[in-house]
Amino acid sequence: MATMRLGSKPEEFQLEGQTWICKNELLSDISIKVGEVFFQLHKFPLINRSGLLHKMISEWHNDDDAKDCILELHDIPSGAKTFELVAKFCYDVRIELNSLNVVALRCASEYLEMTEHYGGGNLMMQTENFLEEVLGYWSDSMKALLTCKDALPHAEELNIVSRCINSLAGKACADPTLFSWPTDGQGNMKNVGGSVLWNGIGTTGRERSPGADWWYKDVTFLDFPIYKRLILAMKSKDMKAEDIAGSLVQYANRWLPGLTRHSGSQESCNTFNSSSSLIQLESDQRVLLEQIVELLPLEKGVTSSKFLLGFLRSAIILQASPLCRENLEKRVGAQLEDATLEDLLIPNLGYSIETLYDVDCMQRILDYFISVNHPERSLTTSPCVEDEGQLIASSTALTSMTMVAKLVDGYLAEVASDVNLKIQKFQSLGALIPDYARPSDDGIYRAIDVFLKSHPWLTDSEREQLCRLMNCQKLSLEACTHAAQNERLPLRVIVQVLFFEQLRLRTTIASWFFANDNTDINPDINAPRMLPKINSRHNQEDQDFQNLSYEEMRSRVFELERECSSIREEVKKMEKPKSNWNILIGKFGHGMRLKRSGSTKK
Repeated sequence: MATMRLGSKPEEFQLEGQTWICKNELLSDISIKVGEVFFQLHKFPLINRSGLLHKMISEWHNDDDAKDCILELHDIPSGAKTFELVAKFCYDVRIELNSLNVVALRCASEYLEMTEHYGGGNLMMQTENFLEEVLGYWSDSMKALLTCKDALPHAEELNIVSRCINSLAGKACADPTLFSWPTDGQGNMKNVGGSVLWNGIGTTGRERSPGADWWYKDVTFLDFPIYKRLILAMKSKDMKAEDIAGSLVQYANRWLPGLTRHSGSQESCNTFNSSSSLIQLESDQRVLLEQIVELLPLEKGVTSSKFLLGFLRSAIILQASPLCRENLEKRVGAQLEDATLEDLLIPNLGYSIETLYDVDCMQRILDYFISVNHPERSLTTSPCVEDEGQLIASSTALTSMTMVAKLVDGYLAEVASDVNLKIQKFQSLGALIPDYARPSDDGIYRAIDVFLKSHPWLTDSEREQLCRLMNCQKLSLEACTHAAQNERLPLRVIVQVLFFEQLRLRTTIASWFFANDNTDINPDINAPRMLPKINSRHNQEDQDFQNLSYEEMRSRVFELERECSSIREEVKKMEKPKSNWNILIGKFGHGMRLKRSGSTKK
């Protein structure tokens, strides 16, 4: 910490109760009251240094009715503690200037008019010169800025606050490794191993360079109005948006206690509403949260989705303004593919709590994501690519959509067990994801199955309507096997699953025979005898079939035929008119019998 010594005489002041007394050969002839503290001093040293005290003492002399010379200086910056140092300076007693008292002394010297007119090397000039030295160091500038709070509004009038802020902003935006600025108040030179030789060369490694976040912790000690001005100054100096966001997140973590708490609604709510005495605290936290959100950079991805959802959760708990919550929801929606399922499970804290989690909030977030990320042009509909940039953008949007589809399916599976969740909300959320975004429908099938299990009172029409969210052709082999035996699914869906599974099996068998015949015709081809890949949109499921042997596929086909026969018998027992589904099942079974007989003959 930078220091500067003034004065040459030894200590002459002594505190007796609430009174400072200057112990020298002369009796005190003036008493100055600062707050509740008295100073028994002498007129001559004071009038030689202070223009204000010179005027006040002259006015006392001109007052014929005045008896004892008692002056009051209640408005002096930083009070009695600072005036004690001023008085010692006037008596040429040794004092030490440092970053913790220079602001108060600079303001006091201005207030007392301690200019060069009242003696060379006066306190105003001394403190101004030392302040310039202090502003050359990060740690000293930070300490000086923190002390400005006790010297307001004088520190503002003298532009000391602005000078400290500009100094800190400039140092934070620059590379600290290029300068000799001690970033943590310790300017010692150490390497990773901690030992440095006499010539500056380390014994075990290179000198550790501070990261981009080296200043984050220091600025969290600032009051928010000063901190906000510092962040705005950094923005004006073109600081990276990632660094601005990182600092805001760390500041919020310090002053908003519920920001990183898990999504337990009651526990989070109690953090802010433990008693009626915290109403003012809750109000302050709400204002602080709203202002921090306003400062967050607009660039996508600079603030992680985890922290944005933490801000959103706190905004709901603190009942922040609708504009603040909408702002956070849009920010989350713009980068929804980076979110995690755990963070998206926001508890429902409304007055009329219907569901465990805030599904409406998730709906709004997903609506915004779809509105900004839905590809405007499909890659398959254009015969040629005119712009490579459009191709990359469309590919990125498709990847993001696929990631969000998986996230939404997982979210639906989590909230589906809530018995209070209405089927309309479940459907509206699942229907927002376009069909092309799901390479596999196993996730949405699992969510539907959980919902059907938790809502056994649904009618047949509601079950069929719910199952329209999934595409049976995009179920994996494991999902098809499970769905074929799932009694909670409507009969029509089970038939669809069996039909498409058998259709894929028949296609795979046909391709296997085709590959086998080609090998017999061309015996000289040294190609491995394996099933060829089939051009299909379901490559993963087709690969599962291709890995089966011929006997395993025949066994699987026979098993499917038995299941279809069983379903056909159940349909007949219902004693209903023959519908289109009965016709489908009849054709389905007849085709399989023909295939089986043909395979046997061969």
